[in-house]
Amino acid sequence: MTKENEAEPRNVGTALGMEKVVDRGESGRAIIHYRARMDMCHSGGIVQGGFVTGWIDAAMAHVVMAQSEDAGNPLSLEIKISFLRPATPGLIIAEAWIERRGKSIAFLEGLIRNEKGEVLAKATSTMKLVQRRTG
Repeated sequence: MTKENEAEPRNVGTALGMEKVVDRGESGRAIIHYRARMDMCHSGGIVQGGFVTGWIDAAMAHVVMAQSEDAGNPLSLEIKISFLRPATPGLIIAEAWIERRGKSIAFLEGLIRNEKGEVLAKATSTMKLVQRRTG
């Protein structure tokens, strides 16, 4: 790969098109705004499912971190996602909440909506909370 073909380093939020964290999850719900772009799409201008999953997964991670006061890292053990409508370029609103949490395991739910408020996908996840490494 030549220098001019190398991609610029980006963080996960940038790669996912994150625009704004409306609520990190301190209220019990994380709400994050993303911008779906054409370069995230496959045939017919439909966003690839990995981005949809990433949007919901990131919102779930935010709410777990906020509710644990950043004491732990949430690691996804399992994610189930149902795609209800195609996501297309434009504003995407991800929302997530904790359904139940123990000392080291959390069960979460989340969804994404488009600008019209239509639910595009729903997900459930099981996350393991691991202590943050220091140093």
